Amino acid sequence: MAISKSKSVKKSPAPVKQSADAKKPLKLTGRGRTISSKTVFKGNVFWVTRDEVTEPGGVKATREVIRHNGSVVVLAVDTETNPKDPGILLIRQYRHAAGKLLLELPAGRIEPGEKLLPAGKRELIEETGYRAKRWSKHATYYASPGFLTETMTILLAEGLTLGEAEPEDDEKIELHMTPLSEVMRLIHAGKIQDGKTLIGVLMYDSIWRSSKR
Repeated sequence: MAISKSKSVKKSPAPVKQSADAKKPLKLTGRGRTISSKTVFKGNVFWVTRDEVTEPGGVKATREVIRHNGSVVVLAVDTETNPKDPGILLIRQYRHAAGKLLLELPAGRIEPGEKLLPAGKRELIEETGYRAKRWSKHATYYASPGFLTETMTILLAEGLTLGEAEPEDDEKIELHMTPLSEVMRLIHAGKIQDGKTLIGVLMYDSIWRSSKR
């Protein structure tokens, strides 16, 4: 007599029941509130405050914040000499905090009461001697929002003419008008480590390539 083998039936796992008090996804709204603020340091370029705050989500904390007026960055581009590979104006200078010479876009602090465009024109002339006929806003970002209020606004400057630079006494600056392709090579090789330059050039390269398609 043949004995038939019964087939085992796999049961689907029972659905997991969530408890009534299961946490819902966090959704933050509103702004933080400063309870008190005390200046603990004041320098020539920035000042530091120690703030007691209540943040969205009910977090109460002490935050030490570096206060800064903000900076302007100039992405000066020569599209006329070689339209197929625009020139990017870089400067090379010593940065004490980094402990090395860095390749960067020209930039500087916006003085109290100074408007963005005049600040950009001033910095470009002071550091490089270049003037530009056409200006437009390229990007704005926070340099390090965890503890620093500084915003950096990148202006695109085109239609360049070279004049006399007017650097400050403590500024020793090399000028390097560099083809975009070479700047991109330096970026991917890790030779350019300055944040504002990485952001400005990578954005410009993407926009420029899209315009050529």
